[in-house]
Amino acid sequence: MENWDEVRTAYHVARLGTVSGAAEALGVHHATVIRHIDALEGRLGVKLFQRHARGYTATEAGQDLLRVAQATADQFEQLAGRLHGHGAAVTGELVITAVEGFAPLLLPVVTAFQNEHCDLSVRLVTDSRLFRLEYGEAHVAIRAGARPQDPDNVVQLLARAQVALYAHQSYVAQFGMPKGPGDFAAHRFVGPLDENHRALFSQWMRANVPADNIRLRLSDPRDQFDAVQHGGGIGFVPLWRAEQAGDLVQVMPPRPEWDSELWLVTHVDLHRTPKVQAFSTALKEAAKSWV
Repeated sequence: MENWDEVRTAYHVARLGTVSGAAEALGVHHATVIRHIDALEGRLGVKLFQRHARGYTATEAGQDLLRVAQATADQFEQLAGRLHGHGAAVTGELVITAVEGFAPLLLPVVTAFQNEHCDLSVRLVTDSRLFRLEYGEAHVAIRAGARPQDPDNVVQLLARAQVALYAHQSYVAQFGMPKGPGDFAAHRFVGPLDENHRALFSQWMRANVPADNIRLRLSDPRDQFDAVQHGGGIGFVPLWRAEQAGDLVQVMPPRPEWDSELWLVTHVDLHRTPKVQAFSTALKEAAKSWV
């Protein structure tokens, strides 16, 4: 059917028996009701009503239309009820996207949240690609660096990720500890493959460590951390990861200029949905213990 408004109008006329009753139920002028009925009968090429002094009586064709329209209206009501129930519950699918390397921090939150909401399916995607929340690619995003500026997103500061320079105990045992940047020329470092990496601590390394001393370069930050842990050289490691490792030696303590801000980002249209609100609350609570 090309125009549901006309079918809906005919349904109300057949149900109530008068143009005025249908107009009141639909909140339109009675002339609109008459125009819809005339247009629908003209489109179908059949009379749907017998007009008389007391109102409108559905013909056999009109009765067929009434049955179909009634079934459609009932289905819409059932659908609305189901959607309302889904909207009020933490169910369905929740897609979370985060910067690479943060899965170990997020997984305890995700698993605890899912255990609390057993009907929820979760997809956690750690990727350098910027997921488009406005296109529904994710419900929640954790992003690092400068504050995201998209006006259609709700942006909240989640945490400040601290990093420090570390070396593995085996590296220190073999090569010793630098006392400061003046000793860096005598040591090996682990750094990013991209020499112009935008992370503030990577920029600091580029400015303070001779390029020839960055002997191992890797594209994935997780691989850089692993390389430090395997004794590949001195490199930057997040404090939370160094604490988990337990066998790293801090070469230089964290500095505020090395910090990376983590942002919790949701789209304005989904921000108030129960599952996004519930997970955001759980995530912000967990982030209080992150270092």
